[in-house]
Amino acid sequence: MSPHRVARRVALTVVGVLTIAALVLSVVGVSLVRRSFPQTEGEIDVPGLAGTVDVLRDERGIPQIYGDSVADIARAQGYVHAQDRFFEMDMRRHITAGRLAELVGDAGVETDKVIRTMGWRRVAEAELPTLDPATRTYLQSYADGVNAYLRGRSPSQASLEYVVLGTRVSDYKIEDWTPADSIAWLKAMAWDLRGDYSDELARARLSRRVTVNQIAEIYPPYDLAREPILSGEDWAPASPSLQQSSSAVPAALSAAAERPAAKQAAGALGDSSAQAAYAAVERALSAVPQLIGRGEGIGSNSWVVGPEKSATGKPLLANDPHLSPGIPGIWYQVGLHCRAKSVECPLDVAGFSFAGVPGVVIGHNDRIAWGMTNLSPDVSDFYLERLDGDRVLRGDTWEPLTTRRETIRVAGGDDVDLTVRATRHGPLMSDVIPAFVDAGERSPTPPSEGAARDSQTYAVSMAWTGLEPSQTADAILQLNVAQNFEQFREAAKSFAVPSQNLVYADVDGHIGYQAPGQVPVRVSAFAGAPPGYWPAPGWDEAYDWQGFVPFASMPSSLDPESGIIVAANQAVTARPTPFLTTEWDYGYRSQRIRELLDAATRNGDKLTVEQMGEIQMDSRNEFAPVLVEALLEVPLKGAGDSDAEVAFTKEAQDLLRDWDYTTPADRSRSGAAAAYYNAVWANLLRLLFDDEVPEDLRAEGGSRYMTAVAGLLDNPRSAWWDNRQTAAITEGRDEILRQAQVEARLELTRRLGKDPDDWRWGSLHTLDLTHQVLGGDSVPGVVRRIFNRGEYEMPGGSAIVNATAWKANLGYEVTAAPSMRMVVDLGSFDRSTWVNQTGASGHAFNGHYDDQTEDWVEGRQHPWAFTEKAVREASEDELTLVPEGGS
Repeated sequence: MSPHRVARRVALTVVGVLTIAALVLSVVGVSLVRRSFPQTEGEIDVPGLAGTVDVLRDERGIPQIYGDSVADIARAQGYVHAQDRFFEMDMRRHITAGRLAELVGDAGVETDKVIRTMGWRRVAEAELPTLDPATRTYLQSYADGVNAYLRGRSPSQASLEYVVLGTRVSDYKIEDWTPADSIAWLKAMAWDLRGDYSDELARARLSRRVTVNQIAEIYPPYDLAREPILSGEDWAPASPSLQQSSSAVPAALSAAAERPAAKQAAGALGDSSAQAAYAAVERALSAVPQLIGRGEGIGSNSWVVGPEKSATGKPLLANDPHLSPGIPGIWYQVGLHCRAKSVECPLDVAGFSFAGVPGVVIGHNDRIAWGMTNLSPDVSDFYLERLDGDRVLRGDTWEPLTTRRETIRVAGGDDVDLTVRATRHGPLMSDVIPAFVDAGERSPTPPSEGAARDSQTYAVSMAWTGLEPSQTADAILQLNVAQNFEQFREAAKSFAVPSQNLVYADVDGHIGYQAPGQVPVRVSAFAGAPPGYWPAPGWDEAYDWQGFVPFASMPSSLDPESGIIVAANQAVTARPTPFLTTEWDYGYRSQRIRELLDAATRNGDKLTVEQMGEIQMDSRNEFAPVLVEALLEVPLKGAGDSDAEVAFTKEAQDLLRDWDYTTPADRSRSGAAAAYYNAVWANLLRLLFDDEVPEDLRAEGGSRYMTAVAGLLDNPRSAWWDNRQTAAITEGRDEILRQAQVEARLELTRRLGKDPDDWRWGSLHTLDLTHQVLGGDSVPGVVRRIFNRGEYEMPGGSAIVNATAWKANLGYEVTAAPSMRMVVDLGSFDRSTWVNQTGASGHAFNGHYDDQTEDWVEGRQHPWAFTEKAVREASEDELTLVPEGGS
């Protein structure tokens, strides 16, 4: 961006904010803004390099790195990541180490308490010496590159954010980067992508408010009519013995449920002490920043088609992970290339990396391509613990809790001391934030046998695979250099957390799938319930984890007969073993993708790269036909309604009669219908559920609720259809459906105008790209305008292929979205395409801060050069990193 354009944007930013002129002048002076921009041309001395490294950047600032050794390439990647994204890296390492308060002051204390309690940094440090020596060398070289960039730089020279934070944290000094900083970030990624933790707690809390029947209705079973990733022909367990060892079998499940401890736990679920502990854990978990996002809407699409269905004669692979939006975006595009590929220097890879972590996480090398979607296995369990002071009950005896002291340093404030307590299952998460009990709860369960209510003190501990040292960092490097499916699977063995669906394709025409990850083996504490569905009694060792599912028992497939693999967070297989989870996405996206792929190839036609990208932008709501049919059957006239009021609602309802169920953001008839439909959906969820659940557990409206409501439509006598806030009236299904349409009509009239033809889904469904630290409402508006971008009008929605998710309990704004999109052509990598959500740069005002966003919103992808000839033709800037003193 030219100095003139920078100055103009700065001037526009500060208009009308003269009341805080001192802050403005200190933040947005043009020279100060530009001082942290990266040098992208010429030469730079980098200590530790054995030879020169070339960094070629294209018109979007995306670097392709060429060197003669893996160590030099890793060192250069660290340098380049730090050039563009160091504040993001520094902020993440403060979060993952439980040291955010050192960077932002007392606003970070609650976050630090939770993460110190879990001990992410301690686990990362324990993990480092267990990694392969080549991985440790790679991580250290990367850290050396980051530190070479930091050498001699003040915080204000590293990023503009430090200037703003310096008004409060004036003596901040940047520390050297370490390999453990990179590993800790992988823990944060695993934390956001683990499965089932919130639903397990939610069910325990709901057990005091509604019946078990009602809970089952809003956690419906997965409909296997929506095809799993692998069919029975694509994969079967390796052997009966492996199958037995990798699952909680029904006999063991039932036997465990008959134990006295399980019966006591069932009663304890409703105890006010236990409920207070559950609520405290919910509060603690919500204090952890969403670094890549969590909950419904966080998922991904990926699919691969074999050569017989591809116009290029080679496989095509598409991927778009759905994560929380923000700026800078989660991903950083990069290429890592050995000038002469060899056994000693095997890198020739490009794709999407995390700033702060060496290597490429998703992408392709010169032989294979891979994509990822969240497998979401149940890898965390909560245990109800019976406490007596600093003792915990184990069987018939009391054993001491494990304790340690932590000190949280607070910028501009006093230190905060923290005592972390843990059982053999894991840390006591209910200790972190003072407990509270939701007002108005009622308990359907009796107190524990032999104890009066409230006489027992309960706490909740957490077991999570991410708190066990693992070798995920090994997997990233191994994936980057894998040359075939066998080596790809070998790399996947180390991919412990977060467990992902890995889809595969190679230049020889093969396509494949592998489920990796550490998935615990355990039995359920309650008869008829899957393992991990409810918190288990921690005082009985029968419910402890018994190991992990063997890798040989994890689903895998090479060249399935269908020639297509679709992994969009749906169930992996129809088989009950190995037990992975019950909390799948309910398959609306995956089924729609399959239908589109089948339609495109039904008559012998072949798919192109462009068609793969078009499918990624599909906006049809697959649940809408079910609900619309029910809505149109309901009489709109309620008690006391005039004909005019009925006509007023019908004018909006008529939008649904010829709707094609797509959800565009434009001024089309479909865009108007989508606006009304989604308003009806939000109001229906409110009317159905808000009277019976705590405010923080209100329905978000994703695929689980779509499936649940589909079941409720067929069960008009369900207790959910009655609004408890209207004690004198029993509403019933049709009345609730009628009210939802009436309320939606009134809501959109207030928000979008009286004429339904003027409504637009894009007017409601907007996206703000918000800076993680300086983008929130507590930050002065002038600062937010510097770092944030928006409002973008978005198509799509929850459980839609173009997965711009929103939460009905919060509003229509986008809460998760495709964080990037890519399509890889294994016939010619240079024909592949990609786009990022924001841009390569993390520096506000830099021309590459958000230069991909408009194309990302519109569904356009950019050429993805890979061969050196194509990369050099696309190159606009060339930087040479040379050994110190070598220039």
